[in-house]
Order: sequence, then C-alpha cells, then structure tokens
Amino acid sequence: MADIAILVGTESGNAQMVADTLSDELGMDHDVVVHEEPEADELDLASREILIICCSTHGDGELPDNIIPLHDALKEGDMDLSHIKYGIVALGDQTYHQTFCQAGKDMDAVFAARGAVRVGERLEIDACTQPLPDEDALDWAKEFMSEL
Repeated sequence: MADIAILVGTESGNAQMVADTLSDELGMDHDVVVHEEPEADELDLASREILIICCSTHGDGELPDNIIPLHDALKEGDMDLSHIKYGIVALGDQTYHQTFCQAGKDMDAVFAARGAVRVGERLEIDACTQPLPDEDALDWAKEFMSEL
C-alpha cells in the first residue's frame, strides 16, 4: 500500500474532478490525500515519496492561482526532492498551441529541477477533444502505478 498525495492546480474545477476521480480509484488500494490548496510548508514534502500533480492551464499559459505559492516556493527554494517519485496530469486547450498544458509543464519542470523523478510520461489532456478528462487519467494512473 502506497501513501500518495495528489496536488491540485485548478481554476474551473476540471483538475479537481480528475484529482477526485484518481483519489477514489487509487484509494481502494492505497492511502490517498488530495491537497486542494497545496503549499510547500503544509505538504511536508520531506516525508512524501509519491505525488501526482493534476494541473490545468488557464489564460495564456498561466498557473492556477491556488498552486502558484507551491510553484514559487519550489522554484525559489533549494529543497531536495530526490526522494520523491511523481506523475503529472496536465490539462489544457490545444487551440492555444504555444501554451498547451503549459502549467503542467511548468510544475513538471520545477519538481524535476528539485531532483524529483517523474514516473512515466506526462499526461496531457486536451479540453477540446476530451470532455471527460478523468477517463484518460484513470488509464494513465494504472500505468503510473505499475511503473512505480
């Protein structure tokens, strides 16, 4: 049984829906906690081993307001996260070609810069072609858990 923290970055609720679906599914076999307002001080990242970041992109590639403090703390700090394995579920809109899933990419980059190890591929979900992003996330989560 794994201890998994799901960090949510959302503006409209789609990333929250994905996180809740993953929590329900993974929670059948693992201890899962969803953090809707993830902040570095409260997450106790030093004791975490597995993270899933569900992050939507809004505007012209911006991070959701609720995850900016975590992103900035990791970017500006020097925390060693090499003990963490993580996965990224990025949500975006392909009509914004230049910034598609940019917030998820930014979160991926900041965790990698702190030494965390991404497991598997980053899942990028297009809101234009996938109206139910949680379905794609469930398939991705099975692969993610098998690669841990």
